[in-house]
Amino acid sequence: MLYTICIVLILIASVLVILAVLVQSPKSGMAANFGASNQVMGVRETTNFLEKFTWTMAVVILLLSLVATTAMDGSHQEGQQAVAADQEALIEKSASQSAGINQMEFPAEAAEATTEAAPEAAPAE
Repeated sequence: MLYTICIVLILIASVLVILAVLVQSPKSGMAANFGASNQVMGVRETTNFLEKFTWTMAVVILLLSLVATTAMDGSHQEGQQAVAADQEALIEKSASQSAGINQMEFPAEAAEATTEAAPEAAPAE
């Protein structure tokens, strides 16, 4: 239950980080030439808030990831082991099928084998 809550909170925090990064204005490049206009009417305070918010959400995502990892119960681990076992079974099955394909005769080889095994018929007169 705690694992699911952590995953949901991580998703919400991730969306908030994406939005905060998209709202921020770049601090270098061509936009830096127009930096004086950013200081009008408290825009600088908004920039500081968005930067602090972005870092806070990054730390929250990190901590929630650690909590989710430790809160992962045995059912999730058993599910991962079952998936690994299924993958091994599929690999073994495909290996055995490919070995069977290598032992099969292809149509051209089968046709040659039948013409060699059958006695040649005398031409009709």
